[in-house]
Amino acid sequence: MGQLLASGTYRPRIADAQIERYLRLFGAVEISGTKWCGKTWTAMAHGESITYVDRGANLQIVQADPAYALAGEHPHVIDEWQRVPQVWDTVRHAVDDAAGTKGLWILTGSSTPLNPGERSHSGAGRIGRIRMSPMTLSETGESEASVSLAALFEGEFAASQCPDGLVGLSELACRGGWPEATFLSADDAQTIVREYLGLVFEESVPRFGGDGLTARRLAASLARNLGQSPTAKTLAADVFALPQDAKATETQLKDMYRHLEILKNIYLVDEVPGWVPAARSPLRMRTKPKLYFADPSLAVGLLGGNSSSLLQDWQTFGLVFENLVMRDLGVYARALPNVSDQPLKYYRDDAGLEVDAIIERADGSWAAIEVKLSQEKVEAGAKSLLRLRSKLLKDELSRTPAPVFMAVITGMGEAPYRRSDGIYVIPIRSLAA
Repeated sequence: MGQLLASGTYRPRIADAQIERYLRLFGAVEISGTKWCGKTWTAMAHGESITYVDRGANLQIVQADPAYALAGEHPHVIDEWQRVPQVWDTVRHAVDDAAGTKGLWILTGSSTPLNPGERSHSGAGRIGRIRMSPMTLSETGESEASVSLAALFEGEFAASQCPDGLVGLSELACRGGWPEATFLSADDAQTIVREYLGLVFEESVPRFGGDGLTARRLAASLARNLGQSPTAKTLAADVFALPQDAKATETQLKDMYRHLEILKNIYLVDEVPGWVPAARSPLRMRTKPKLYFADPSLAVGLLGGNSSSLLQDWQTFGLVFENLVMRDLGVYARALPNVSDQPLKYYRDDAGLEVDAIIERADGSWAAIEVKLSQEKVEAGAKSLLRLRSKLLKDELSRTPAPVFMAVITGMGEAPYRRSDGIYVIPIRSLAA
C-alpha cells in the first residue's frame, strides 16, 4: 500500500523523513494535526494496512475491543485513534510485548483527549510523536525552495529569483495549505474552508462538550487579534458581547478558557511560546503564548475575507501573512536535526522589544526572524533584530550565544539577499526546510 501510494497520488511531505526515522526508533508513531492537513494520506504512504476507527461499525467494535484496531500488516495505520482513547494504552502495551520490534503501528489523530484519565501513560519511549500542519509553500510548489532553513544554520546561502506579486500571495493565503485544495482557486478553497469551519463548530466542538456558537465567537476574536497575546478581558468581551466597560464574570472567563482549550486540542489554534534567553531574567520577559491558526485560510474564513479584501486592507493582510509564515516556519523548524518538539518561539521583553520568531535548537544555537509583508518594512525589521542582538550580547559574561543568523522574511521581493549588516532578506516564496 505504502509504495503504491507513494509512487502514485501521494505528494511528498516534509514530515516524511521524520516519520521514516521514528519508525526505525519507536515501536509506534503518532501523527497529529488539524483535520484535512493530510495526516491519513501521509500515514498510508508509510503503512501497509489501515483501520479507520471512525468509519462504519469500526467505532463500536473498537470501543468494545480496542485491540481490534491493531490488526493488520505492519506498519499498520490506526486512523483517528482518539475516538477511542483506550487504543493508546493498548498500542503501548503491544509495543512492550513486541520485545523491541520497531515500526509496528502508525496512529493518526486530529484531536487529543481532554481528559488525562482517558489514557494512563504518555507513551514516552514507545510511541514517537510527530506534528503535521497543512502544506507549506515549498510542499505545494509555490516556493522556489532555494533558501534552506537548515542550510542557513550551517552558514550556507545562495541567492536566486523567486515569484513576486501581492495578488498571488493573497490568493495563496486564502487557499491555504490543504492538500485537497491545492488545485482550487482561492474563492473555491474559501468555500471549502467555511464548510470545514462549520463542521468544526457544529460537530467537533460539541464532541468535547463545548458550545459551537461560543467557539465560533472565540475563533473570530482570535482572528481579529491574530498573532497577538490577547487578554482574557478582550476575548471574553467578544465571546459574550459585553458592553465596553463591562467586566467578565468568573464563570464567563472559565467558559472562555475551556473553549480555547478545545480549539487547541483539535489543532485549530496553535500556540507559539515566548523565548527566555539565558541572559535575560524570566521576570523581565513577557512569555504569554501568541496564538495563530493552523492555516492562514482559516483566519480569512473567520473574518469573511477573500483575496480582494486582503489587498484592500493591508493591516489584516499583514497579520494573515504573518500566520502563513509562522505555519511554514513551524514545519521547517521541526524538520531541523536536533530540535525539541516546539523549536519555534517569539521574543518580547518589558522594554517593548519584540521579534516575531526565534528558532532554537537543542544545543542552544538560535536564529531570529522578523516578518514583514512589504519591502518598505524591511529596515524596521532589521533594526529590531540588531537591537535584539545588541541587547543579548552586550554582557560579555552572558550565557547567550550570538545568533547563527538573523533574517527578515517578506511577502514581496524577487530574490533573497544578504544585507551589509549580515541580515538576510528572504521572500517567503524562496524559503524551504
